[in-house]
Amino acid sequence: MERALIWLHGGAWMKRHAGERSREILAAHGLDVVPVNHRLSGEATWPAQLDDVRAAVRELRAERPGVRVLVAGRSSGAHLALHLGLRGVDAPDDVAAVIACSPPVDPLAADWPEPRVAGSPWARLLGHVPVAGDDLTADVTPTNHVGNGVPVLLLHGAGDTTVPPTQTLDLANALLASGHPVTAYLAPGDHDLDLGADDIRQVIASFLHAQ
Repeated sequence: MERALIWLHGGAWMKRHAGERSREILAAHGLDVVPVNHRLSGEATWPAQLDDVRAAVRELRAERPGVRVLVAGRSSGAHLALHLGLRGVDAPDDVAAVIACSPPVDPLAADWPEPRVAGSPWARLLGHVPVAGDDLTADVTPTNHVGNGVPVLLLHGAGDTTVPPTQTLDLANALLASGHPVTAYLAPGDHDLDLGADDIRQVIASFLHAQ
């Protein structure tokens, strides 16, 4: 079956990072990589970004009936990739697999206070500071949407000071507890992991081989 990988850029939902090298590396695994843009937080607040990437997947499927869709992204793009994978596009399980690199997933995490500061990327995305008990904050948090069983690969730099590695580790535990096939790999490095590094390339290849 034909496979296509939707690539979602990083940029803290505020700007676009093309990620050309990452796309080239993933294409070298034999995937047709399709870059997708979305409205930025300065243009629209959540869930406009999820609406946009869902619309892009629908357009791809209309053009290529029967294509098997995988999604991947870096940083804020990884956050959106997780939402696509965990919530689906037109059905809860209509995305085949997710690759999330350095994903921010929980703006209420006790060990990560930065999202709850006025003007933070999360606050700009939501239109207000994330707060417990708020429906929009709950909706934007991928951990609240686990359970459909989609396979997930999580990659994170052990030295990441932008998004703490505990974001990936906590999500991995939640996914495992909900029955998802999960691979979580902490690599040497910071927020901008090199997906072409030998160890990461091998992890990605093994994950894709199983899909």
